[in-house]
Amino acid sequence: MAKALKLIAIFLIFGILTLFTQIGGVVYLLSFLTHAFIKKKFVNRYAIFAIKTAAFLFFYVACTFLIVPPLAKLLGRVPLPMTKTNNLQPLNILTCIFNRNYVRPQLKDVAFDVAKQMNERYPGTVINYLDASFPFINKFPLCPHLSHNDGKKLDFAFCYLDSKTSKATNLAPSPIGYGISETPQPDEINTAAFCSEQGYWQYSFLMKIVPQKNKANFIFDGNRTKNLVEILASEKSIGKIFIEPHLKTRLKLTTPKIRFHGCRAVRHDDHIHVQLI
Repeated sequence: MAKALKLIAIFLIFGILTLFTQIGGVVYLLSFLTHAFIKKKFVNRYAIFAIKTAAFLFFYVACTFLIVPPLAKLLGRVPLPMTKTNNLQPLNILTCIFNRNYVRPQLKDVAFDVAKQMNERYPGTVINYLDASFPFINKFPLCPHLSHNDGKKLDFAFCYLDSKTSKATNLAPSPIGYGISETPQPDEINTAAFCSEQGYWQYSFLMKIVPQKNKANFIFDGNRTKNLVEILASEKSIGKIFIEPHLKTRLKLTTPKIRFHGCRAVRHDDHIHVQLI
């Protein structure tokens, strides 16, 4: 019975690590190679657990930052920067630690070019990117996204103002960039309500689990966000842009590249989704 429970635990850990980081499950299994050595050197079970965990974390970090990038590049994907680089940065560093920041080289060039143009128009502006794709294997799902599975898709955070100073900020109300939305006004199209009425429970699910208290510290910056979308649309290699219909109308966005993402996805009034042709 104990062995069966242990195997179930190993399977669950492997599955969770693979689901959220792609390589974590494999690294977890490889770290088992150190277990016999650790057991020989330590007797206390708490010490053994701690050392095993440390060994896994060491191998995971080594793989993530030393082994995965060159291998992914050989297969056509490259990582976006882990820290602020040429006015582009991840909103949350965990995006990089979890290997969710890989794109095709062409999309990386687009991200840097757009960040450069935004900074030229609005000095001091840094563009925050969100989820991209995993480093390997087309059609490998990037939970909870439906289409971030080939290195051709990338999400960007909206631009905001500090509610206390009304000045532009490079921060965002949601720590992950998702889940705190610029909801439709009474006279605007309410796609979220329509999708929920059709039974698509997941459409607004993130708003229910991401704390909303920080929203009061920010004001949606329509001017910079509009310019961000328009610059993205001007990139020839960008084929589609997803943003909620009511924001397309409110911001007077006319580019034909903006499409409705459908009720099977999640709402897009908290981020901008772009994808290569």
